[in-house]
Amino acid sequence: MTLMTKFLGAVAGVALSAGAALAEPALIFDLGGKFDKSFNEAAFNGAQRWAEETGGTFREIELQSEAQREQALRRFAEAGANPVITTGFAFADPVNAVAGDYPDTKFVNIDGWMPEVPANVQLIGFQEHQGSYLVGMMAAMASKSGKVGFIGGMDIPLIRHFGCGYAQGAKAVNPDIEVIANMTGTTPSAWNDPVKGSELTKAQISQGADVIYAAAGGTGVGVLQTAADENILSIGVDSNQNHLHPGKVLTSMLKRVDVAVYDSMKAGVDMETGGFTTLGLAEDGVGVAMDENNAELVSADMKAAVEEARQKIIDGELEVVAYYANDSCPALDF
Repeated sequence: MTLMTKFLGAVAGVALSAGAALAEPALIFDLGGKFDKSFNEAAFNGAQRWAEETGGTFREIELQSEAQREQALRRFAEAGANPVITTGFAFADPVNAVAGDYPDTKFVNIDGWMPEVPANVQLIGFQEHQGSYLVGMMAAMASKSGKVGFIGGMDIPLIRHFGCGYAQGAKAVNPDIEVIANMTGTTPSAWNDPVKGSELTKAQISQGADVIYAAAGGTGVGVLQTAADENILSIGVDSNQNHLHPGKVLTSMLKRVDVAVYDSMKAGVDMETGGFTTLGLAEDGVGVAMDENNAELVSADMKAAVEEARQKIIDGELEVVAYYANDSCPALDF
């Protein structure tokens, strides 16, 4: 079923008189803002693609505080929005709490986890460690100092998952490489603090890091900017951030949040719910960004090594250990 938000007046009148509600999807952005050039912006791009292709419209809201999560969910559900799509692990509990009150509304949560998924909820996750492994390989191959950095946003298992894959990839190339890791903070404000990102970048550079991977939402903008200013390489995340500093961003670890949002809106009220979908390299859910902005930075050997590792991971010949397996990482101590 295709959801449309623009109907001829007569058709709309008949539908409403028959008791049917005109539904349109809703998208709730996590803290950090719609234009964070990373996670939230990828979600927005997916929604925009759906709107442009279908002529439909979607409702949206940018949160300003934690307290607004459940309020926004209820507001959209009561207004008839369907499905209601949420971005970020922190929405899992509010969605779980609200879903039962609106059984006819379908909810999507990207990045969250629930012990039992309600029948009208779909969780979508990613194999971030797989894509991070590939950019870790690239970082080690590009590094001249033998030291690379990782700057995460909020210190949560999800971000350690990124860092763990990155460290494994780097050490697969150079077992002696040093991976310097820092988190921005322990509260949601860590996703939107480019000044702190800049400070951490300078600190890692002073320790010898010459390639730094940022998995920190809007905070990462400060990481990439400072890396460019200090003439070292950076690695972007979620969205393709290569264009932010052409010739200075080695690559970006793509996390196709845009595809998850697009597919959810396209499925509309007919989307399957009550389960968990995981997108990895095999599903093109994660990957590395190659374009004209980083073409001169990526050697043929680097491309070949990444492609070989990518295929081995897909084929099951190479296992990247997930941080979630034991809440620990074999290649990095956080």
